[in-house]
Amino acid sequence: MMDTPTVKESIQVYRQEAGAELSRILTFWERHAVDGGHGGFVGQLSNRGEVNPVAPKGAVLNARILWTFSAACRHTQNEAHRKLADRAYHYLVEHFLDKDYGGVFWSVNYAGEPLNTRKQIYAVAFAVYGLSEYYLATQEAQALQVCQDLFRWIEQHSFDPMFGGYLEAFDRQGQPLGDLRLSEKDRNTPKTMNTHLHVLEAYANLYRIWPDQQLATQLEGLIRVFLHHIIDTETGHLKLFLTRDWMPAADLVSYGHDIEASWLLLEAADVLGNEVLVAKVKTVALKMAQATTEGLQSDGSLYHELDLGEHQYDKHREWWVSAEAMVGFLNAFQLTHSRGFLEKSTGAWGFAKKYLLDRENGEWFWGVHDDYSLMAAADKIGFWKCPYHNARACLEVMHRCEKLLHCK
Repeated sequence: MMDTPTVKESIQVYRQEAGAELSRILTFWERHAVDGGHGGFVGQLSNRGEVNPVAPKGAVLNARILWTFSAACRHTQNEAHRKLADRAYHYLVEHFLDKDYGGVFWSVNYAGEPLNTRKQIYAVAFAVYGLSEYYLATQEAQALQVCQDLFRWIEQHSFDPMFGGYLEAFDRQGQPLGDLRLSEKDRNTPKTMNTHLHVLEAYANLYRIWPDQQLATQLEGLIRVFLHHIIDTETGHLKLFLTRDWMPAADLVSYGHDIEASWLLLEAADVLGNEVLVAKVKTVALKMAQATTEGLQSDGSLYHELDLGEHQYDKHREWWVSAEAMVGFLNAFQLTHSRGFLEKSTGAWGFAKKYLLDRENGEWFWGVHDDYSLMAAADKIGFWKCPYHNARACLEVMHRCEKLLHCK
């Protein structure tokens, strides 16, 4: 594989460009995200660079900033990145953690006061993900303790002992809610693929720093939930919304989640170190990557979703989908040495370079429509617009390309 000069050169260029883009992303957030007046980070910044000074601040955004700068400072050893990680850590612990009932608040107001006190497991999982990465970067003992407390909160309130997996949302005291939705566009179902995927990545990262037996059992259980209930074994696509006993509640395909899950599942199995499970997940990961190509376009992008019932595509392209395609297809290349997967990975990056990177103001646009016009009402920083997908993609591409260049 590595004897082909064009493949090696492509990997070298890919690694270099990912490194340069990581620096560009981090610089944007250093310059524009800090809320100097009220602490933490701004809740909203428009594409034109206009800050909404009273925008709510979300737990997901703060946790993703924490993960990003913790992961970055592990890689760069840059003191500025460490300071941003410290800032995100202290703000999350001081303002988002519920000191009375456990878990994390969904949002706080611009001044850091509790705003929406619901406990969405998706957000609690991201807090674990960010805090565990911060511990890897700093060895801060309190960060590990908070991770352990949040893990136990999830297990106490959200784990379903009857059918396995995790229920979606609770009130401040940990009682189930009637409206479980993560956002208005989601279905109101007791279980979703999306929450399970991010509990999976959080638990895998936590296991790196805390190889606890209960955690290992639950992480393996999550992987098996994906293999047996969430992944459609015939098509290789994910089932997005599910009943408590795992019946599908929507007939949708999300190409970005398919390719993201393909590599996160394998990472989780690798962290556990169960070779039989790793071998099984490798096979499934490749099937998922291949299934994702059904949404692949000639410009290197992926359509957003497919409504199987209506036989209709949602053809807009979002920034995070291209970022995850970079990693997921590169992962498939590492498993198969098939040059086609490498080209799909670099193709996703090529699409991002051409249509998503804001060369003038920095960072990535939220997305474009099928005619490549910008999605109008999207922010650069917002409740859901964060540095985690694209910064992580750059870090993963750099690390994976480095491994490829040194393999024999």
